Amino acid sequence: MKALIFDSSTLISLAMNGLFEELRQLKEIFDGKFLITREVKKEIIDKPLNIKRFELEAIKIKELLDDKTLELPEEIKIDSSEISRKTAEVLELANNCFFSNGKGIHLIDDGEASCVALSKHLKESKIENILCIDERTTRNIIESPEELKDFLQKKLHSKIEIKKNRLEYFSDLKIIRSAELVYVAWKKGIVKSKNKKVLDAMLWAVKFKGCSISEDEIKEIQKIS
Repeated sequence: MKALIFDSSTLISLAMNGLFEELRQLKEIFDGKFLITREVKKEIIDKPLNIKRFELEAIKIKELLDDKTLELPEEIKIDSSEISRKTAEVLELANNCFFSNGKGIHLIDDGEASCVALSKHLKESKIENILCIDERTTRNIIESPEELKDFLQKKLHSKIEIKKNRLEYFSDLKIIRSAELVYVAWKKGIVKSKNKKVLDAMLWAVKFKGCSISEDEIKEIQKIS
């Protein structure tokens, strides 16, 4: 078995662009599970269902859970309480990797941390998995901590110290974004139009809804398409 673990940021990028059916069809061709944690469910379904501005998107995402496009850890016999326990450990690690004036910098919250916790749990069980995260900070912790250090130094106007031994915990994680999912959907013919302007429009659409992708990266995706 293999799995994609969805953070709130990626699902929000897709939801705000109405790409629900594309996600369903991606699941159909994916030989594995699309998972969310209880913490992510709380962020994208439970809370938004009580906020009129976000209620429609929450209903649509709940339908993805109801029809098992998205599934909770219990569906693969993982106790969510165990993931919640590990989430606390991830939060302590991630928010104490970068220090300013001797104090750890708060970088991630429950949703992202729970996805990391689930990914690590699956790895311990030898289950191949990839994190779907659009949010830049979490991606940088995993993929480019030095870039994050430079950003924080400019933002906070202070010297940033990195605890590299703590970062090692995150080094084996793999990440994709909604932009890569959009590209796969287009490449596999899920997006019916083969007009390259459609791919460009979709990439920019997820960028404008929160996906951390640069204009240069969009151009690179267009080249390989």
